[in-house]
Amino acid sequence: MSLMTSMSSKNSHKSSAQRPADCPCGGAVPGQASAAKAPRFEQCCGRYIDGGEVAPRALELMRSRYSAYVVGATNYLRATWAPQTCPADLDADVSAPDAPRWLGLQIKTFAEIDPRHATVEFVARYKVAGRAHRLHELSRFIRNDDGRWLYVDGDVSE
Repeated sequence: MSLMTSMSSKNSHKSSAQRPADCPCGGAVPGQASAAKAPRFEQCCGRYIDGGEVAPRALELMRSRYSAYVVGATNYLRATWAPQTCPADLDADVSAPDAPRWLGLQIKTFAEIDPRHATVEFVARYKVAGRAHRLHELSRFIRNDDGRWLYVDGDVSE
């Protein structure tokens, strides 16, 4: 179970009116400078989370899932998680007192192993109760029979 799984609380999908102007993922790609300007949410992850578009690769799915945690889009997180590994109690409540405040995403590596399998290594920075943390994970993704990428699981590094 990844730390992002254990960081989940209780909430449902928020309306697009409550979405940020700039995308929380920052448009992260491997090797990107941290000072890069973030794309607009509706042109980046918003088109997957709210617009119904299908992420073309596991990389875009990873970024959109990070953004979904930031904005509390639980329905999207469930829809993009492989059913066999999705926790029954998944809910991202950004207003909970112990909810993480996500600070940034860095993509370390992205690899398409074959047309149905991919990995994304990332570092997500966040704070809980004023204390800074880093989540470093190598995530695994599969493409289902409908052509949609799904998060399966990940290995968390310290």
